[in-house]
Amino acid sequence: MKKAILAFVFVAVFAAPCYAQSIGEKTGVNSVLGIAPKTEDFIKDAAMSDMREIETAKIAQQKGNADEKKFAEMVLADHTKTSTKLKSIVPDNLKAAIPAALDDASQKKIAKLKDAKAEHFAAEYDPMQVSAHKDAVALFERYANGGDNPQLKEWAGKTLPTLKHHLEMAQALDKNRK
Repeated sequence: MKKAILAFVFVAVFAAPCYAQSIGEKTGVNSVLGIAPKTEDFIKDAAMSDMREIETAKIAQQKGNADEKKFAEMVLADHTKTSTKLKSIVPDNLKAAIPAALDDASQKKIAKLKDAKAEHFAAEYDPMQVSAHKDAVALFERYANGGDNPQLKEWAGKTLPTLKHHLEMAQALDKNRK
């Protein structure tokens, strides 16, 4: 019985990451330690972030206040641009890392925004944008500093100022809401 358990643990810890996002990236350990994500993880997370930001911006354009609508317009334009660029520079052998659809966690966040009443929208959207852009800045910084694909590494570095600007604006939205 012990051998079966050990075999399962071995497969779960060492083989599973070959087929999915690495454990360090999934758990946030890499981010805490400042370790660059594997290229496949970076592509997946960057693409997922763009898709999620595009969808939340569309909702904010409908439900948000004037400041949120202005922010959403900028986010929609910038993340559409970065999404297009990412797809164009991903090497052919890594195209499969680009997700075709939003993951469950992203879908739940979007559903929460769609279900939010107008008077509660800012309380959901503003902190969500701060968190999302903090995560994106950390991801792009780690890859720009230590990624192993030179073209993606350069792109991550060039994209960082835009993400940092979004973070500053999201923080201002959240601060003004309180």
